Amino acid sequence: MIFLDLFFIVLLFSLFGLFHSLLASLDFKRKLAEKIGERIAFYRLFYNITSTIIFLFIYFIAPKPNKIIYDLDYPFDIIIFALQVCSLLGLIWASKDIDLKEFIGISQVIRYYEGNYKLDDLDEKQTLRISGAFKLVRHPIYLFSILFLGLRPEMNLFYLTMFICLTIYFYIGSIYEERKLVKIFGEKYIEYQKTVPRIFPIKFKRIKK
Repeated sequence: MIFLDLFFIVLLFSLFGLFHSLLASLDFKRKLAEKIGERIAFYRLFYNITSTIIFLFIYFIAPKPNKIIYDLDYPFDIIIFALQVCSLLGLIWASKDIDLKEFIGISQVIRYYEGNYKLDDLDEKQTLRISGAFKLVRHPIYLFSILFLGLRPEMNLFYLTMFICLTIYFYIGSIYEERKLVKIFGEKYIEYQKTVPRIFPIKFKRIKK
């Protein structure tokens, strides 16, 4: 029964990740822009709202095997909780270099009604971010989200499975996101990739033969 529950949890979150990535792809948004024109300005906000609703729906309908993996005793639970708070502060730090109104989709709608929307922007005006937390890793939002979600004083089987699915999604999503950024920023982003790690602040060197 537990294995069946795990199968459905992985299936649900995998389907979410698949459709979430497809709907965020440049090819999809370009085809959509050809059909609806400047009204693509509303897409980012619509995408974020519907993604949140679908994620919450999946979270609530997913099987929840309550098998406890671990439950830390004092003082380890306090230490892990403190690290989780630090990861939340890191997430706030990383968010400072992001235009949150643009990220959510509000700025696009405002530009549309002001008559200043550029169709070439598609659903978001892209900016090459290489300052602040982006000097540490190329995807600091993913890094601190993974740390925040994973650092828990108590872990059950459902949450662990969901956490693994989300971590894999963050990594795979970063690959597709970077392909898009290379198309937009070209050599500048390629040089950035060479000097700054992807998600975790560890740079592996290739062994030369």
